[in-house]
Amino acid sequence: MPEKPDRLPLPTRIFEEGEPGPGTQTAKMRQVESALLQLADTYGPRLGMSRRRFLQSSCGMAAAFLAMNSVFGPLFTVHAAEAGDLEAAAERGRALADQLIIDVQTHFVYPEYPSTRILDLRQMASQWNPDLQGEQSPESIRFDNFFQEVFVDSETALAVLSSAPNDDPSRWFLQNEEADQARERVMQMAGSKRLYSHAVFTPGRPGWMEDLERDIELQPDAWKGYTVGQPFGESRWPWRLDDEKLVYPAYERMVKAGITTVCIHKGLLPSGYRQKMANTWEYGGVDDVPRAAKDWPQLNFLIYHSGIRSGGPPSQEEQRTFEQSGEIPWVSDLARMPEKHGVENVYAELGSVFAVTAVSAPRYCAGILGTLIKGMGERKVLWGTDSVWYGSPQWQIEALRRLEMPEELQKKFGFRPLGPADGELKNRIFADNAQQVYTFELEGIDSDRLARRKATAKSN
Repeated sequence: MPEKPDRLPLPTRIFEEGEPGPGTQTAKMRQVESALLQLADTYGPRLGMSRRRFLQSSCGMAAAFLAMNSVFGPLFTVHAAEAGDLEAAAERGRALADQLIIDVQTHFVYPEYPSTRILDLRQMASQWNPDLQGEQSPESIRFDNFFQEVFVDSETALAVLSSAPNDDPSRWFLQNEEADQARERVMQMAGSKRLYSHAVFTPGRPGWMEDLERDIELQPDAWKGYTVGQPFGESRWPWRLDDEKLVYPAYERMVKAGITTVCIHKGLLPSGYRQKMANTWEYGGVDDVPRAAKDWPQLNFLIYHSGIRSGGPPSQEEQRTFEQSGEIPWVSDLARMPEKHGVENVYAELGSVFAVTAVSAPRYCAGILGTLIKGMGERKVLWGTDSVWYGSPQWQIEALRRLEMPEELQKKFGFRPLGPADGELKNRIFADNAQQVYTFELEGIDSDRLARRKATAKSN
């Protein structure tokens, strides 16, 4: 009996944030899955591997991008030799081993976190991530597995830990004190400062300014806010970035404290958001960004998920609209801000927006990157993955390394090529741009306990 396609190196289903269930699989994603399994059955026996073992290997990762190209067109740079020759695949890995990867959006939850909704995502992810096996337990979204998947199972060198609020305090992913403790715990485990942390601020909630004062004592590396109030449904406390009376006093306090990076969840709305978030979904748009950015040039505003409106794969209508006009809901609005409003302190972050589109509509994904880079500049786009929800972020790293801008999109919309895996542009996205808005400590990470652990694992 053939093995079930449950350990693929790339996702062939996409979970929509906030939505339970097995995830969405488009017709083309099914074609990719079928093509990949055929490649595995071709190359695996030649290498003396079972299908399962092949799909876990670096050759299997290369085969996944060959399958993507066979369905979506030549969007990913990959050679057949990488799928059929272990040494060719290994050589590529060695050539990229020193590339610095900084992930500015990662997550896990506190030990008693009561919701099992995120486990639906992990269960879906077990269909394609070779490191996820069997029924997912709450342990898979807690600290120990977070450390393993982000820092050990991927080439991520540094990461920023984020959280999310909820109207029910018990349903926050992490309280700010817990994020601070995790930062210190990773330092002890790794031997250097590998993890940085957000403090969530919650305008309008009872006692929120007093909470912000206490959080300043934690010295977070940045702030995190949700203008929709909470990510998965309607909140009692939505707010706008440009609310002078409510929010500007907090900005003043942030500037005075010297913590001037403000990360804002925008877009990524669940399906049916007009009903589920009838009174709050519009707060997820980006129309409040320009005035706040102009009024507070001392702050850097990082727009998480690049403000993309939908949390799921782009619809056929959205893809057609992009191909005709270059317009991407809310992303294009964000990208126009430097030219339209003259702001220089607004950045775009790629968490989830890249993961979802790279596998469901990679041409649209390239269009998102092209739109952001053209409008905001190549120094204003930051790498983030939203892991640990998706398991190890290594497949996302590989997807960006290999993604190229189609020539027709370059000609039609004036997009620039994305370039080689370790070229100037991708290096900026992966790490250099994040260093403009965070103060990272790079000294010692090449020789700390984590680096030695990973080197030993590679040699065995």
